Amino acid sequence: MDMNLSHWERLLEKISDGAMDIGLKLVLAIVIYILGSFIIRKLVKVMGKLRSLKSIDPTAENYIITFVKYALYVVLVVSIVALLGVPMSSVIAAIASAGIAIGMALQGALGNIAGGLMLLIFRPFSVGDYISTGTVEGTVRSISLVYTVLTTVDNRRVSVPNGSLMNSSISNATVETLRRVDLNFDIAGSEDADAVEKLMLDVIGKTEWALKEPAPQALITAGVPGGLTYTVRVWVKTTDYWDEYGALMKGIPAALNEAGIARPSAPVSISK
Repeated sequence: MDMNLSHWERLLEKISDGAMDIGLKLVLAIVIYILGSFIIRKLVKVMGKLRSLKSIDPTAENYIITFVKYALYVVLVVSIVALLGVPMSSVIAAIASAGIAIGMALQGALGNIAGGLMLLIFRPFSVGDYISTGTVEGTVRSISLVYTVLTTVDNRRVSVPNGSLMNSSISNATVETLRRVDLNFDIAGSEDADAVEKLMLDVIGKTEWALKEPAPQALITAGVPGGLTYTVRVWVKTTDYWDEYGALMKGIPAALNEAGIARPSAPVSISK
């Protein structure tokens, strides 16, 4: 009987010691995680204020900070796992297996991450540019690992997967310093072409945003039933595009009406 009690006592003592050891390791792991997370947040905040990062493009800055942040968290977690006594070979095998499983489950997300890296390397646009992809357009507000966030002209926020952006044709309206305003006006064929073109150029000359070089143009570019299409081409600074566009859309029709310039007559449909 005494021998059995001694056996159980030793067993309970071992369990107690093991539980105490595990408990201490868990408490230490929690403390290390809290301290490590605090240090990582501080480091990331300090990185965001570094002059060397501020001098580069906001897109690259965001990627670098995000990459460093997650890399530090991976190091922190692996360190905690090693502290708990788990063999590193087992940790590496588990990470490899988890990586394969996650990769299979998140193929779309990984494709978006790869697309984000390609956007960073080839730089078809940057934060602040106005882009169009054929399905959506707007001003680029941020580029993350997975999504590019655009703000539309009516102030809607649109998140576009980076993978789809890399597989689309991207039109960047603000990357160049100059941009051309192209407008078409249909005029009756009976009107004097030289007079119409002079009137349009006079309106252009009164706007404050039109550049003299390259010179503005007003010319016939196509024919329509009962008339001709006159195209106005005006070069402006990219930042002045919509000001010039609005001024011409308002000024040219008003000048045409004031001069009595006729438009093509609408074709008459004959019902049978």
